[in-house]
Amino acid sequence: MNSGPDTTNNPPATAAPATANSAVAATATVITNIASLVTNDPSLGDGSPLGLIRDAAVVIDGDRVVWIGESSKAPATDNRVDADGRAVVPGFVDSHSHLVFAGDRTAEFNARMSGQPYAAGGIRTTVAATRAATDEALEANVTRYLREALRQGTTTFETKSGYGLTVEDEARALRIAARHTDEVTYLGAHIVSPDFADDPASYVALVTGEMLDACAPHARWIDVFCEKGAFDGDQARAILTAGKARGLHPRIHANQLSYGPGVQLAVELDAASADHCTHLTQADVDALAAGRTVATLLPGAEFSTRAEWPDARRLLDAGVTVALSTDCNPGSSFTSSMPFCIALAVRDMGMTPDEAVWSATAGGAAALRRTDIGRLTPGARADLTLLEAPSHVHLAYRPGVPLVTAVWQRGERVL
Repeated sequence: MNSGPDTTNNPPATAAPATANSAVAATATVITNIASLVTNDPSLGDGSPLGLIRDAAVVIDGDRVVWIGESSKAPATDNRVDADGRAVVPGFVDSHSHLVFAGDRTAEFNARMSGQPYAAGGIRTTVAATRAATDEALEANVTRYLREALRQGTTTFETKSGYGLTVEDEARALRIAARHTDEVTYLGAHIVSPDFADDPASYVALVTGEMLDACAPHARWIDVFCEKGAFDGDQARAILTAGKARGLHPRIHANQLSYGPGVQLAVELDAASADHCTHLTQADVDALAAGRTVATLLPGAEFSTRAEWPDARRLLDAGVTVALSTDCNPGSSFTSSMPFCIALAVRDMGMTPDEAVWSATAGGAAALRRTDIGRLTPGARADLTLLEAPSHVHLAYRPGVPLVTAVWQRGERVL
């Protein structure tokens, strides 16, 4: 299991654990009696990629982890939480979602489950609903889905525009998203806007020109759906290159529905993540293994479209850094549950429970090029998920069961 690139602008979390003699404020909070603590630091605990510590404790001060170690050695603090033999994992990092939208596509899903294939064109239904929605309605949707995700242990998420496809609607989607997360992605190139159905070149010019100008101030990332029915390799390169010139870093929807140039374009442009990665040649796998681009797998999409599963085992065995994410969207993966995606990855994509949990936490952080999240070590952000189970393995072992019993986000208990 590749530990992922350490390329964040945030200071890296301290590798070595603090000791009981380290200075810890009395007003800090200690969570003690943890049966199994996933740190995602292989220098700790059992030395595995998960850095498992048994009978562990964590001390939180402010928004940071300041101490980890054996429960019996935990420093005294004013605030104490007894985990009562439960497991703690880092808060899940959902590095691919589409939460700024209106309406749903129940009819499309029903038809697909009755035998009709999934195609990218279904996005147009959501575009029409989103354009017609008020800002207040879109904001309410984002808030609702974020609460839903938080109840399932997600403490960091990325989300995209892509359901407006006009200058005004794409910019407002990003403004709404930016009120909820720093990980905002400009996806004006989701599909060619219906308004430009007969002139895709002019739409690419809009996406790389006036629309980019309006959207760049509100985003960190730029994305493109490089796929038949959306944008070809040359169009995707032009869009991502224009975004890089405006300070937005690339990510890419790549190789979801068919073989194509997306994955190798992602590596060529040093994209943080190539997402989907369902149809891969050996050259694609080799490119990912040799580069810094994370392969983000989205099993909810395959589940919801009855499509071929990505071969996570092939990627992991080649040394590729793999992330798991929900792809929460109304068309092809209407789930906000990272535990569900972990269970699917183990059951149908060849991952071990350890690999799936790592990919849903540290892997997602790598896909966002961050080291302050997705792990629990001194200096890391205090994002923790307490499970109603003695081990992280139960996330795959007990699929569909609501195992998340408490969540801390930036040091505050929020569930």
